Amino acid sequence: MQWTTSRFLIDLSQPKVMGIINVTPDSFSDGGQNNSVSAALRHCERLIKEGADILDIGGESTRPGAQALPVEEELVRVLPIVREAVKLGVPVSVDTYKPQVMQAVLDLGADIINDVWALRWTDPDDTSRVSTGVHVVAGHAHCGVCLMHMHREPRSMQVSPMEGDVVSQVLSFLELRAQALVASGLKKSQIILDPGIGFGKTVAQNFALLARQREFHSSGYPLLAGWSRKSSLVAVVAVPPDDLPPHGRVVASVAAALLSVQRGASVVRVHDVLETVQALKVLSAIN
Repeated sequence: MQWTTSRFLIDLSQPKVMGIINVTPDSFSDGGQNNSVSAALRHCERLIKEGADILDIGGESTRPGAQALPVEEELVRVLPIVREAVKLGVPVSVDTYKPQVMQAVLDLGADIINDVWALRWTDPDDTSRVSTGVHVVAGHAHCGVCLMHMHREPRSMQVSPMEGDVVSQVLSFLELRAQALVASGLKKSQIILDPGIGFGKTVAQNFALLARQREFHSSGYPLLAGWSRKSSLVAVVAVPPDDLPPHGRVVASVAAALLSVQRGASVVRVHDVLETVQALKVLSAIN
């Protein structure tokens, strides 16, 4: 299976590691560490050296309770990084839900749009609804798209988490979003699905998504898993939870990544690239 993106055909016969570059002051794990262009690019280069197959650049935090960022500020944060990152020889993904940002980064050569809203977001100030994420990606020849499930929106998603059978609901949602994209003109090979660990789910629901992850294979699309440093990991490994800050969650994150790959994830999105790559090499050796 291959993932078609703007400049690369990504071979998914072996799991791929997507390294996270947050150019934000307030992300839950590494906010403020890559605020300058030079610092962010050094981080990109380090992740590639550690074995990252894909870079994922994000300019707006979507942690629980996060406030929305004006599009102009997101563009200021992201565009200088993307402009240089596309020269580094690996696929570049941009984590955004705003159509204006999608268009701008694709124009610079970005390969993948990674959207927590699954291309549903519309600008409340754009009454024409002409420019949506679906319109932007459908107007691009080959860009890759990652569709993620999120219950509600970042400010409220953990206030009232999902109810009922999380796996069937998430799978149905993602299949419908993928079908809408294909109907708009995208090829199935451009699309990958993300169940959205931590986005409006309880701890038990997040682990149900992992335990039953193989059920997502019925969709016919590859899967991306994003467990890195999530609070659900803290809930099962730390007492009290405050004893395990984000930088102390590496072991639990790598374990979750390995379990995701064993259950069929094609891409794992991680902060700790070196450790994840090493663990996947061990898994590959025994397989």
